[in-house]
Amino acid sequence: MNGGCSRSPGRASYSLLQTPPWGLSCCFALQHLAVQASLLCIFHLLLLPAPPVRDQNRNWSELLARSLFACGVSTALQTSLGSRLPLVQAPSFEFLIPAMVLSRHTPHTARNGTDVPAECAGQDCAAPGTWNQSLREVSGAVVVSGLVQLALGVSGVGGWIAQRCGPMVLAPSLSIIGLSAYKEAAHFCSASWGVALLLVLLAVLFSQHLGSCRLPLCTWTRAKGISVETSIPALRMFSVLLPLCCAWIVWGILSHLHVRWDLLGPATWQLPAANGTLRSPWLQVPYPGEREWPSLSSRALGVGVAMGITSSMNSVGCYLLCPRALRAPALPRHACSRGLCMEGLGSLLSGVLGGVSGTASSIPNTCTSSLTQASSRHSVQVSALACVFLGMSPRLAELLTTIPLAVHGGVLCVTYTVAVGTGISYFQYANIDSGRNIFIVGFTMFMALLVPRWLSAAPGYVATGWVCLDLFLLSVLTVPVFLTGLLSFFLENTVSGTLEERGLLTELATWKPGVGENAPQGCGSEASQVYGLPPALRRLLPPSRCKAFPFCFLCPGREESHALEEGSAPPGEATGLLLKPSAVEVESDRKWRETENCKWDNAV
Repeated sequence: MNGGCSRSPGRASYSLLQTPPWGLSCCFALQHLAVQASLLCIFHLLLLPAPPVRDQNRNWSELLARSLFACGVSTALQTSLGSRLPLVQAPSFEFLIPAMVLSRHTPHTARNGTDVPAECAGQDCAAPGTWNQSLREVSGAVVVSGLVQLALGVSGVGGWIAQRCGPMVLAPSLSIIGLSAYKEAAHFCSASWGVALLLVLLAVLFSQHLGSCRLPLCTWTRAKGISVETSIPALRMFSVLLPLCCAWIVWGILSHLHVRWDLLGPATWQLPAANGTLRSPWLQVPYPGEREWPSLSSRALGVGVAMGITSSMNSVGCYLLCPRALRAPALPRHACSRGLCMEGLGSLLSGVLGGVSGTASSIPNTCTSSLTQASSRHSVQVSALACVFLGMSPRLAELLTTIPLAVHGGVLCVTYTVAVGTGISYFQYANIDSGRNIFIVGFTMFMALLVPRWLSAAPGYVATGWVCLDLFLLSVLTVPVFLTGLLSFFLENTVSGTLEERGLLTELATWKPGVGENAPQGCGSEASQVYGLPPALRRLLPPSRCKAFPFCFLCPGREESHALEEGSAPPGEATGLLLKPSAVEVESDRKWRETENCKWDNAV
């Protein structure tokens, strides 16, 4: 098939269950790794901008390597045993904000003898002892957050909440998830607006204007050798990796020509220069207690609980965003619970290894999959192996710090805009002209931007007398996603409104396109193939064991397994919030997906 440009209907070039050729899989994995590396560098730059030079026990390359190792293990667990969606695990802003609250506040005794959090300022904050203690407390908070994520997954709370999130909960929550990153995006883009703008313009050009252009694909087999069999929309599938590489190359050329940049400040260069590459070993397998054990203080306990709650809310939003963006079957309850459990294990691993960031489903990587329509689970698993490999080599991990700051900002601009747009698209399912819905959307989004802004400027207003409680309240109230999710969920389920007004009579209530009675042969069991447990694990968990706690929330029940394969919900599954899938399936979506999947199967 020859290359060219055509107006073909938008669909995934490689669906979740398909395995691309190894060459494409490695390129897709490199694209995910580049976005993940940007998140890791952004996290460490904002949390630890200027470590003391005298601190020789910790260095940037080791911290990055440990975080990469934990993220790689968590990604492998997520795609194989967790939700089984192609979700890359990375530190999120829901971990960063509480960690910054903890690291910037030290215990201070007030006049009445009670301890209140006080802003850390002066030379003492940069002292080696204070620096190490702060990192140990953040690691302890990450351990606590992992336990909270595990509890929410094992208890089934996460899956219960996910099934009761309608359009009026998802629309403002996903929109705020995207909008909450605008400060960080502007902060890093200001390093060089020209480089950041170049990346954004190329991403728009490749993904939108040239997205339908198809290029020949060269494959190699032992029987045929090298052959050109089909064509792929390469510019769209690599609409993040190609602009990133182009911007990186342009930045390197202009830097070699000694073009002056408006840098963020000397502190931003501490990341690659904290310890020279000669001090970073080529191979160093991280293990618990290698440096120091995490500090499980009362301060770390309060912040860790906040980390676990807010990151779980972000992950639930990512679980609901990913199937819709990739046109996959709706996420069942047990898959959501397993996903939170795997994220909890990843955060526990990161904390005991001395890392300062937990693991959560990466919104930018999910938005990258939506933008490129390349969502193969196999590619994400390859990226997980690459993360583990880089995590065992601090010197190779240090190469990630050479990515220009403006490129990080451009990646945030390109990816988080997809989250904003997806959130806005949910409004079409509800009656947005309703006064009830207008108030819920406006109130939740405005409060989610107002309260964190006010508390960031005046954190002293939160002073209950218990430092643990103060830091917990300050951490959750400065996370916009928590406020939006909590307020929208509360108002949506307490303010009276009809099902049509709330958008619960559409296919969005439980989005299962293409799974029904008339689905083609082989397509009806797609949901069980996507979210079901691996065959080896199913053999180890007979139905009798799945009924016991905690497996009852992690394994599909007998009725639910039958429903996944037949495309209908089990009896009694409908709630007051969401309707059964059989009552809301839309014929047009079903026929479109049926036709596209069968065409693709025939082509392959």
